[in-house]
Amino acid sequence: MLKPKAKPFIKWVGGKTQLIEQINSLLPQDFCRWEKVKYIEPFVGGGAMLFFMLQHFENIHSAVINDINPDLMRCYLTVRDHAGDLIRSLEELESSYLGLETEEKRKEYFLQARQRYNCKNLSDIENTTLFIFLNKTCFNGLYRVNKSGQFNVPFGRYRNPQICCKETIMQDSELLQKVEIITDDFEQTFPKAEGNTFFYFDPPYRPLTSTSSFTDYSKEDFDDLEQKRLKQFCDKVSQAGYTFMLSNSDPKAAVKSDNFFDELYHSYDIHRVLASRSINSVGSKRGKLTEILVRNFGYNYSQTQNAAEMVQTCLVAEKEQAYSMLK
Repeated sequence: MLKPKAKPFIKWVGGKTQLIEQINSLLPQDFCRWEKVKYIEPFVGGGAMLFFMLQHFENIHSAVINDINPDLMRCYLTVRDHAGDLIRSLEELESSYLGLETEEKRKEYFLQARQRYNCKNLSDIENTTLFIFLNKTCFNGLYRVNKSGQFNVPFGRYRNPQICCKETIMQDSELLQKVEIITDDFEQTFPKAEGNTFFYFDPPYRPLTSTSSFTDYSKEDFDDLEQKRLKQFCDKVSQAGYTFMLSNSDPKAAVKSDNFFDELYHSYDIHRVLASRSINSVGSKRGKLTEILVRNFGYNYSQTQNAAEMVQTCLVAEKEQAYSMLK
C-alpha cells in the first residue's frame, strides 16, 4: 500500500483538505466493506478528496474524475501518463525562476509565462508545466479566468515557492493509474456508474454575498439554475440506487433566513460542518463559517445546531485553546 503522502499537486479554491476528517466521519458507516467500489467525482478540482479516498479505501477498484476546465484535466492526464517528463520540465522551470535575483525580474518572468500559457498552442507537458507554475506563483494560488478563458490572476510575491514536488507528482501518478479522466458536463458522468458507485459532488459554491462570488475557474457560470440542475442530477443518481455526498456553501451562515439549500435538498440529509474561509483579501473577514454536506443516506442523528450556534461553538473552543496555551 502507498504511503499516505499523495496530495493535490496544485492549490485550489474550495479545496477539501481541511474538511477531510469531517467528510470521512460522514461517509457510509460500512463503506470500507463495500465490494468493488467505483468512485466518481464530477467536479474534481484540486483532488483532495480523490487522493484521500484512493489511499484510504483499497476497495475502490476504479474511479472517474471530471471537470469542465480543460486545462485542469490536461494536468491530471499529464500527471497520470507522463509524470517523469513533467517533473523534468518543472525542475528546469523552477531552477530558472528561483535563480532570478529580484522580485521585478520574477514578475516579468511570471507575466511572460502567463502570456505564453494563454496562447494555448502548447504541448501537454508545456501546458501543464505552466499551469502548475502559475498556480504556485500567482496571487493566493488562485485559478481564475475571464469570459474569454484567459488566465488573469496577478503575480504573487512568494520568496521561495516550491514549484516542483517530485514525490507528490510520482505518488499522485501511481494513484491515478486506475482513474478515468474526462472533461465534460457533470451529467455525463452518470453512464460511468455501475454496481457499488459512490458520487462525491464538490461544485462551484453558491456565493454567500453579491461580492463574494468565486466561481470563475472556468469561463462558464454556475448560477442558481445550475445548482438546481445539479440537484435534479442528484435525484437521478439516488433513484438509480447509487450513493452520493455533496458539498456546498451554507447560505444561512451569512443570512440566517436564506433557506436556498435547505429547501432545495429538503428530501435529503443535510449536515453542517465548519470550514475556514481564506480567500477574502480582507484579513478581518476571514475565519470559520459553516458549509453543508448533503447525503442520500444517514438520517439517524440530531441536526439541532444551526449555523450560528456552530460558529459560536467554534469561537469558544478557539478561545479556550488560546487561554490554555498561555497557562
